Amino acid sequence: MKNLFERTSSNWVRYSEYEWKTAENGMLYLTPTKTAQPSIYDPLSEYQRLILDAIDIGRMESQKKTPQEIQKAIQIFAVKYGLLGLMTALPTTPSFMDYEAVYLPKNHFIRAESMSTMDYLDLFFPFVKPDVVKRGVESMWNIQNDRAMIALAMTMSDKPMALNMSFQREYAEPYEWLKQQFTDISFTYLTSVLFYEDYDSMTPEQRLLMQEGMATFGGNAPAYHIALLDKPTIVWDFHSLILGIQMMFSFMLTDSENPIKLCRHCTKAFVASRPSAVFCSPQCKNKHNVYKSRAKKNSFDEE
Repeated sequence: MKNLFERTSSNWVRYSEYEWKTAENGMLYLTPTKTAQPSIYDPLSEYQRLILDAIDIGRMESQKKTPQEIQKAIQIFAVKYGLLGLMTALPTTPSFMDYEAVYLPKNHFIRAESMSTMDYLDLFFPFVKPDVVKRGVESMWNIQNDRAMIALAMTMSDKPMALNMSFQREYAEPYEWLKQQFTDISFTYLTSVLFYEDYDSMTPEQRLLMQEGMATFGGNAPAYHIALLDKPTIVWDFHSLILGIQMMFSFMLTDSENPIKLCRHCTKAFVASRPSAVFCSPQCKNKHNVYKSRAKKNSFDEE
């Protein structure tokens, strides 16, 4: 697992600052601020920290964290890694601008199996509408008076139009949708942990239920190509960050040498240096041992 992504690459966009804004429909959205500056980075270069952060955010609601605390954590995540790219993750194809309608598999958020392309765009541009003209399968998109956005669009011109649009400053994603994605990642991880820890105490029906639940995890397979850079490099073509997260998480979850674990002291997710590790750091190990010693002493004093 150590060298899994050593010869791989991928591009995604993150902004220097994000804010929460409420749309006219009452939904809370996360979007870049008006003065936020975009930058392009490679999620694969920091995939372990990305996945661990996603798992920890997904556990926050079950840990009784307030909505404000969860929102703050998601906001920090976006600054570090960008938005999840839900607009291109949900449809059957990220190239939906080439069609008159958007077709949607079953998902948590939209019940309709299809909807007009322009109505679908409205879900992710609730504050400032993109300058898009749609005539049947033909689309025209204009960017005016923002040099940074024009430069970004030109840099990403080889991407599907919808994906390119999702990198613009006006793009936004709903809080409840973001939170659900993190919850799904965390739930999948905890399901795996509980399945093996409680295997002997479960009935065959319970095991089957957990196995079937795990089988539903995942999304569309990402495409890739090989680039001849300083060395042959696999370039993953993620059409959404959440798709990349699902792929990276799947590899990490199935790694037996350096598994994802929950620290026995602070309960945060960490990548274990060996299968038997139970603490995320020497500090947590020391704190746990001190806590145990005090608890043992108090128990002895009571006797």
